[in-house]
Amino acid sequence: MNERIYLSPPCMLGRERQLLLDAFDSNWIAPLGPHVNAFENEFAQRVGMKHAAAVSSGTAALHLALLLTGVGPGDRVVTSSFTFAATANAIKYVSAEPVFVDSEWTSWNMDPNLLRECLQKCRSENRLPKAVLTVDILGQCCDYASIQAICSEFELPLIEDAAEALGATYQNRPAGSFGDIACFSFNGNKIITTSGGGMLVTNSADRAAKARHLATQARDPAPHYEHSEVGYNYRLSNLLAAIGRGQLEVLDEHVRRRRGIFEVYQNALSERPGLTLMPEIPGGKSTRWLTVLLIDPQKFGEDRESVRQRLEAANIESRPAWKPMHCQPIFQGCEFVGGNVSLQIFEQGLCLPSGSSLSWEQQKRVIEVLLGSTR
Repeated sequence: MNERIYLSPPCMLGRERQLLLDAFDSNWIAPLGPHVNAFENEFAQRVGMKHAAAVSSGTAALHLALLLTGVGPGDRVVTSSFTFAATANAIKYVSAEPVFVDSEWTSWNMDPNLLRECLQKCRSENRLPKAVLTVDILGQCCDYASIQAICSEFELPLIEDAAEALGATYQNRPAGSFGDIACFSFNGNKIITTSGGGMLVTNSADRAAKARHLATQARDPAPHYEHSEVGYNYRLSNLLAAIGRGQLEVLDEHVRRRRGIFEVYQNALSERPGLTLMPEIPGGKSTRWLTVLLIDPQKFGEDRESVRQRLEAANIESRPAWKPMHCQPIFQGCEFVGGNVSLQIFEQGLCLPSGSSLSWEQQKRVIEVLLGSTR
């Protein structure tokens, strides 16, 4: 059996080990410490925001972002249907209801025209949502020129779920700089990782301070443990922040490698009937966090699942694209605006190995097995 090729494994390229040992040797093992402070400052500067709060996961960042925006029981939040469950789950954490909007083919992100249609309908019914929560899917920013204008028109706060898009840009602005609050993930498969962790960024000093307060069990300033509101154990450890600082230093190299991997796939696959790769939004630069291939079974002769199983038989990890949230059992009954764009991406979409450490020999094997030239 050939050595397994993983979808997006961690890849350490810089000073991660050195910084981790520095944190270890300093005995700053518990949550918080100098590396957390430095990671927050360096990260905020990188994404073009004034403040950052390092937390235990991207999901924790989303939860805090909704709380900071004032979303609560009975409120509605408009979000993308084509996303990982964490986006919608966080809305449920605050006892609000998601309203799902379909994707558009230009970027596979939230369709601005459908967003406007949704908000117009909500306004006519006197039930505007509390916030709009966009998702920068698979390493690519949304059409923020349109979405920001729409949110401004309806006077709605914008939360940006940039968990999958660190390093991407749109109109020369970095992912994470478009929302009133933005959230990132450093899960093990992301473009940079701390093994587990996340970041909330904002231009508001008050919101950043509030995020840190809530993430540290909402402890009041007193010599004893005093609590006036519900808090959470969401802060990032100093050890993981040290790894994150090392990873952030080589983010550009990760982006360069993944975009190169995409180009190899594109050159090898785009001319084959029935195979289409994820587009890049005009004015944007995707990180190509994951290369996603659409497989039209009528033209290619096989469906996505058949190809996935063939790759798995060759010890190559791949996975279907996200199943839309409006199609998930847990969100049945939630409002959905749109057609079948996200559903078609799910039914035909296959995520291919895209890790920064993927070698040419490994990628060649993926392509050969995918095309059926070797098994």
